[in-house]
Amino acid sequence: MTSRRAARPLLLSYRALGLGDLLTGIPALRALGRAFPDCRHVLCAPAQLSPLVALVDGIDAVSDTRPLAVPARELRAPAVAVNLHGRGPESHRALQALAPQRLIAFDCPAAGHAGPAYDDDEHEVRRWCRLLEAGGIPADPGDLDLRLPPGAARHGGEGATVLHPGAANAARRWPIARFAEVARRELRRGRRVLVTGSPDERALGVELAERAGLDPEAVLAGRTGLDELAGVIAGAGRVVCGDTGVGHLATALGTPSLLLFGPTAPSRWGPPAARSQHVVLWAGREGDPHADSPDAGLLELDVERVDAALQQLPGRRDARPRRRGPTAA
Repeated sequence: MTSRRAARPLLLSYRALGLGDLLTGIPALRALGRAFPDCRHVLCAPAQLSPLVALVDGIDAVSDTRPLAVPARELRAPAVAVNLHGRGPESHRALQALAPQRLIAFDCPAAGHAGPAYDDDEHEVRRWCRLLEAGGIPADPGDLDLRLPPGAARHGGEGATVLHPGAANAARRWPIARFAEVARRELRRGRRVLVTGSPDERALGVELAERAGLDPEAVLAGRTGLDELAGVIAGAGRVVCGDTGVGHLATALGTPSLLLFGPTAPSRWGPPAARSQHVVLWAGREGDPHADSPDAGLLELDVERVDAALQQLPGRRDARPRRRGPTAA
């Protein structure tokens, strides 16, 4: 870190969560960058998200931070610290430990902080924009787009149907046999099918490929970093997935997507209603998102309904280009 950068006031954003959390936080993060142009904007988040943070203008660096952990000591006494992580008290206290000059966060008596009330039923994107607006910082919930990454069409994925069968919890995983049937139908239509996922989801991807008769090379799960995954999604013709970070990535990149929601209402985590290229199927009732088996409502979404919706997806809309990205942490 150069002395010039060290001399700049520090703006600290705290969102030490996952992929979908980063992507739904983009409008608030960009708004903060615009509101404090003279500050060095550091995002406290897991380091593995850095390749995608590099696509978000208005952030200068990422500081590797585990969920609810106190950020690095060198980030002490920021001019402004913003809790985009949760309602507190743990996340509030993590930032208070740094003694910020100003803390922007939701109301939390347990942490001794007064602010706007947290709303459990609010959409995740709008929630953080409202927090900033309460502090006099304009924020546009529609500012979700990412610039297309260099080399967007990767792994032969240009125009392909991308299936992402994994999810953090079993409650949000549509059955693998149903994904395989969708894959078989797409192959019969002459479409290339790719399967994405994390390293932990590779076995799931391999099972899907075996059931559907896909070439093993079609399984990208565990073989792509986040930057390559963004390239695959950006170049794809369409994406089918559950309520996961990949769905938010498709929204950000303008790739048509079919999102299969189960225990969580799309009114809280779904794509913007105005973006018609992203279609949500949902049984209409909530459940336990942490259950160890697929949600009953998710199971009501049969292959026929999903396949019909997939064939009716609108064409893609390219995300508008962005100006710059951050430096390394």
